[in-house]
Amino acid sequence: MSKDRVPDDVRRFLLTSVPSVPYLEALLLMRAEPHRAWDSFGVAGRLYIGEGQAQELLGLLKAAGIAREDAPGRFTYTPASEDLHRTLEALAVTYSQNLVGVTDLIHSRVDKRAHQFAGAFRIRRDGGKEGS
Repeated sequence: MSKDRVPDDVRRFLLTSVPSVPYLEALLLMRAEPHRAWDSFGVAGRLYIGEGQAQELLGLLKAAGIAREDAPGRFTYTPASEDLHRTLEALAVTYSQNLVGVTDLIHSRVDKRAHQFAGAFRIRRDGGKEGS
C-alpha cells in the first residue's frame, strides 16, 4: 500500500490535524489502552521522548477532543464524537498497514510548512525580501 492508498478521510485528518509523528504515536498509544489514565511520565517512557514533550502532546490531544483530562495531569482516550472515533479507528488500521505512507504524509506537511517559513526570509536579487 502506498501513500496514495491512504483513505481520503484519513488523509484529510493527517493533513489537517496531525502536527507530528510523536503526536500520532501518542494518539495511537492512548487508543490502544483507552481505559488507562495516562500522565506525561507514562507517555514519555513508552514513546522515548522527554516528559515536557509528552505533557505538550497530552495537552494537544485534549485540545483536539481526542483525550479528556480526568484528574490534573491524567488523560484518557475519549474522542469527542462518533465521527472522530471512526476516523481514528480508520487511522489506526491504515497506520498498521501503511506506516510509511502515513508518516510520509505527516512529514510532507511538516516539510511544506518549514519550506514556507524559510521562503519568508529568502532575499531577492534586488535586495528586498520575496513577497514584499
